[in-house]
Formats: sequence, structure tokens, C-alpha cells
Amino acid sequence: MPEMFSTGFCTDRPGLAEEWITGPTCRALQLMADTYQLAIIGSLMVTENGRLYNRGFIFRPDDTPQYYDKHHLYRSGGEAEFFTPGNERKIFDFRGVKIRLAVCYDLRFPVWLRQDKHNLYDILVCVACWPTVRIQYWDTLLSARAAENHCYGIGVNMTGTDGMQMDYVGHSAAYDTWLKDVAGFEDYEEGTRIVDLSIEKLQHFRDVLPQWEEADEFELKTGI
Repeated sequence: MPEMFSTGFCTDRPGLAEEWITGPTCRALQLMADTYQLAIIGSLMVTENGRLYNRGFIFRPDDTPQYYDKHHLYRSGGEAEFFTPGNERKIFDFRGVKIRLAVCYDLRFPVWLRQDKHNLYDILVCVACWPTVRIQYWDTLLSARAAENHCYGIGVNMTGTDGMQMDYVGHSAAYDTWLKDVAGFEDYEEGTRIVDLSIEKLQHFRDVLPQWEEADEFELKTGI
């Protein structure tokens, strides 16, 4: 699901935020995950301990919901003054597949999303409200993050026009190991795609070109 799928991108209406886990949206997402035995990923506006978060989530069947709070808040859109940033880089497991979650503006920061060769992830999922006026960056950065991290790259972006009259063309995508978009959404297209992303093929690709073994060690110090 796109970034803040239940409200649209919003930085001025704290009353729209819900309690984590106990709020109606969280309860509905957990019910769907349990009913259909699948993982659901997206982000929503959450209130917790008196603070607001743009919270990325993964709901898995019969399991406790996990979350990642957006780290890089979009200052030009008022997000940095409205939300509290997260400071944890997290990898989630679903049926043996390692998933890294990013939220929109995070995609512009390659060091934040860089693979740790001691703790690799298989799929990068970025959920976004990325506007049409800057869509060329979305198209380029999503495939770049997949290439440099030797992983599959999935991006889910909003389509249509929001309450602030900001236009969103979509361009949701799923990049395989050859950087082919196997989802293939057209401009402004809404819908669902089922794509086959083989972990065995990904591992073979990594074995043939094991760039992750030669990656530079680094220490990440956030600016927040």
C-alpha cells in the first residue's frame, strides 16, 4: 500500500492519526493478513506516547505487527516539523524472506538503505506519495537502490490527485535481478500485480557476482 494510504500525505491534521495496533486501520489490516495468510506492507499516520509518526508497517498472519518509522522526513513538505523521525534500520522476516522497508523520501539516501554484508536483505520495499513533478527521480532511484544492494526492488506509489491538488502519476514497480520492471504499471494506472520473485534466482545472482562480499565497511551516524 502507498505511503499514508488511509489519509493521503498529510502534515497538518494530527486528529487523523491512529493508535498503533489498537486503531481501526491496524485492526483491519491484521484481520486481512490473518484471513488471506499474506503480509501487508504500507505506512500510516500513528500517534504514540504523545508523538506522531509516519509509520511503515508489515502485518503478517497470526503474528505481532512490526514497524519502521520513517527516518528521512520531507522538510519541504512540513513533515520534519510534524512527525518524529525513526532512527532504527530494520529488516523483517516473512516466510524466510528478508524485507527492508523504506518510506518515500528515504529512497534518496543510499547509505541509509545500504546492505550490511553481515545481515543481507532480499527485497527492498518502498511505499510512497511521490508526485508526478519529480517522478523521474522515483523511477531512477528505485532501480538504483535495487542494483547497488543486489536485491529485488518493489515500489508502491500513490495515483491521482490529493486534497492539496498534488498530482501523482503512480509508476509502482517491481525490479528483478536484471532491473526489469516485472510489474509494468502505466501512467495513473491503479490495480494489483502478482509477480514471481525467486529467492533461489537472487541467491544464484549473488553467487555469480558476489559484490556484497567486497562491500566497504562503514559506520552510520545519522544527522537527526
